[in-house]
Amino acid sequence: MDLFDRKAAADTLKEAPLAERMRPRTLAEYVGQEHLLGPGKLLRQLIETDQLTSLIFWGPPGSGKTTLARIIAGATKSHFIFFSAILSGIKEIREIVKEADDIRKFHGKRTILFVDEIHRFNKSQQDAFLPYVERGVFTIIGATTENPSFEVIAPLLSRCKVLVLNPLTEEEITGILRQALADKERGLGALDLAIEDDALTFMAEQAGGDARVALNTLETASRLTSNGVVSLDTAREAVQKKPLLYDKGGEEHYNVISAFIKSMRGSDPDGALYWLARMIEAGEDPIFILRRMVILASEDIGNADPRALQVAVTALQGFQLVGMPEGRIIIGQAVTYLATAPKSNASYVGIDAALAEVRKSGALPVPLHIRNAPTRLMKDLGYGTGYRYAHDYAEGYVAQDYLPDQIKGRKYYDPTGHGYEKSIKERMEWLKGKK
Repeated sequence: MDLFDRKAAADTLKEAPLAERMRPRTLAEYVGQEHLLGPGKLLRQLIETDQLTSLIFWGPPGSGKTTLARIIAGATKSHFIFFSAILSGIKEIREIVKEADDIRKFHGKRTILFVDEIHRFNKSQQDAFLPYVERGVFTIIGATTENPSFEVIAPLLSRCKVLVLNPLTEEEITGILRQALADKERGLGALDLAIEDDALTFMAEQAGGDARVALNTLETASRLTSNGVVSLDTAREAVQKKPLLYDKGGEEHYNVISAFIKSMRGSDPDGALYWLARMIEAGEDPIFILRRMVILASEDIGNADPRALQVAVTALQGFQLVGMPEGRIIIGQAVTYLATAPKSNASYVGIDAALAEVRKSGALPVPLHIRNAPTRLMKDLGYGTGYRYAHDYAEGYVAQDYLPDQIKGRKYYDPTGHGYEKSIKERMEWLKGKK
């Protein structure tokens, strides 16, 4: 790189957004991921001993995946190639292979191929990397916000070490913001800005663990302030509305709905309302939420409170009548009812046990006495013979077998002592005594 190239690069960096200018250049500047980079931790050891293997960084936006890959390349004196799954395709791989071969041949350096958003490549595109990873033409570092178990093909996954990057903590983001305010070369230090503590805390809270979001907010706030002090009001104006991390087709969708269901199952209405609000605010389809609530009403509450299913179904119907935004009230009421209702999964366990029996035993013959006999031939064959009509007996009950002979006496439904199911259990004990 000559003098003019260096000047052009410096000018470009100067005009870049604050988040790009403040991108860490060394491990010493890097913030977060202590579980990987702390003393004696795996990734730090791989870097310091120069025993790097192919890696996949799995973490949310703004957790430092790209930055960390660049730092690793610098620390291991490797040639770095950035490869975007959005902008690049298979045809570019041949050019990368030639470049990596030339770098090794003429400079004796390893090449790190950083594949951004590797989950966006389809199976055949991911397959194209395999032979070059196996031959050591380049070391691949993939970055993904999606669960690699679902999004990365097994052969490539088996050749990579998956490392999970966590969202940055509010304390870590606060430190990054303070550094940006103080840095006169790359940050906002030349502006000599002051910032109120509550404004700094607010920015860190609103970033959602994403350093890029926090730095973008700070940069916007610095342009809005007129007196050299970033106040809480200025920070709020700069933030506007923060988009929530919630990909309706991705893992976070399943994480949040799982938390929602488990909160109701665990009888925590506050947790259930919070996760409901997260989904509503992120734009989840309310009908999807309500359908899951209908399932929960039977699966996790069942006969401990038979009204729960009625509440869930009515909430679904009520929402379809009024829609949003008023529909949130209907969903909220149903959520609090389901969360605080007594719980039993006995019916759910019972049907699954019965299904398992059918799959194991096959189509066992129906006992003759409970078969229907609409024709003379059937009656002559004994269909319905010996059947006792329950309503002909006191209290509408008579002891009688209803299961095939091969599984006579099997139990599938075992009611708990929770809620209304306590009454059901007592009645079943009474019926058992009658037998």
